Amino acid sequence: MNLSHAYGTPLSEGDAVRALQQAFDMGYRHFDTATLYGGGRNEIVVGKALKEQRTSLFLASKCGMAIGQESGKKEINGRPETLRAQCEASLRRLQSDHIDLYYLHRLDPETPIEESVGALADLVREGKIGAIGLSEVSAATLKRAQAVHPIAALQTEYSLWSRNAEIAVLDACRDSDTAFVAFSPLARGFLTNTLLDADSLVEKDIRNNMPRFHKENYQYNLKLLDDYVAIANEIGCTPAQLALAWVKSKGDFIVPIPGTRSVEHMQENLNAAPLQLKAETIAQLDALINRNTVHGPRYNAIQQAEIDTEEFA
Repeated sequence: MNLSHAYGTPLSEGDAVRALQQAFDMGYRHFDTATLYGGGRNEIVVGKALKEQRTSLFLASKCGMAIGQESGKKEINGRPETLRAQCEASLRRLQSDHIDLYYLHRLDPETPIEESVGALADLVREGKIGAIGLSEVSAATLKRAQAVHPIAALQTEYSLWSRNAEIAVLDACRDSDTAFVAFSPLARGFLTNTLLDADSLVEKDIRNNMPRFHKENYQYNLKLLDDYVAIANEIGCTPAQLALAWVKSKGDFIVPIPGTRSVEHMQENLNAAPLQLKAETIAQLDALINRNTVHGPRYNAIQQAEIDTEEFA
C-alpha cells in the first residue's frame, strides 16, 4: 500500500518495483496488495516486480473496495458480479493465474456477507483464488461468513494504540483457527518514533484525516513515546521492532504486515522476527499505550462508517 497509495508521495513505478524485488531478496515471502491501492497501479507493480518469483511467494490481494472509474472516488461494492470482475482484473495486473489469499476489503452494507463470500467461494472452486479473507469485520460477520465457506484470514488494524480487535475478533479467530493479519502494526508510523511533527505530512497523506494525528491530539500522543523509546533502548531494539514484537506476543495465529517504502526499514522490520518479549515488558507496554492513554479515535466519522469492526464503549 505504502508504495502507491495513501502515505506520503507514491514512488515511481521503477522505484517501487526495485523496492519489492529487494524485499524478496532479503527474505520477505508474504506480499499484500489490493484493487484499491493506487487505483490498481500497486497490483501492476507487484506483478512486474515478482512475476518471476511467483511460485516462491504468498500473494494476497483484496476486492470490494476500489476507485470508481466514473467517480474517481473510493467505492465499496460487495456484489458477486463486482467481486468476480475485480478478481479477473487483479489476476491480469498481477500477471498470475491465481491469488493465494483474496480478501473482501470492506463489508458492503448493501450486500449480505453470505452473497459476497458465496461469490468468493466460486472463485476458490475455479482455482482463481486459494483462500478467502475478510478485512475490518466484526466477530459476528466472521461467523456468518464461516457458515458459507471457511475463512482463512481476517485482517484488521492492530497495534499498541489500536486495540479494537481485542474486544471480540482475536478470540473469534483463535477459536476458529483463522489467521489474524494485523495491518498498521507500527501505528501508521507513530511507533517508529520518526514522525515527530504531523504537520510534515504531505497534503494527500491519509493520516491528515485521522484524529489521532491532529495537532490537538498528537501533542499528547507524542508524550507516550518517551517511556516507549526507553523500553526499546533497554531491550536493545528499535522502536519499530518493539512494536512488531508486541503484536506477535499476542498469539501465534497473528501475522503482522508492516508497510514501508524504505528498503532500510524493510530490513529493520525483518530483523524483528526473532525478538521475544518478557511478560513484564509486555505488561509495561500494555499499561503505557492503550485505548485509555491514546488521544483521539483511530478514524473520523466518514472512515468509521466504512468498517464493521467492534468499537469500545
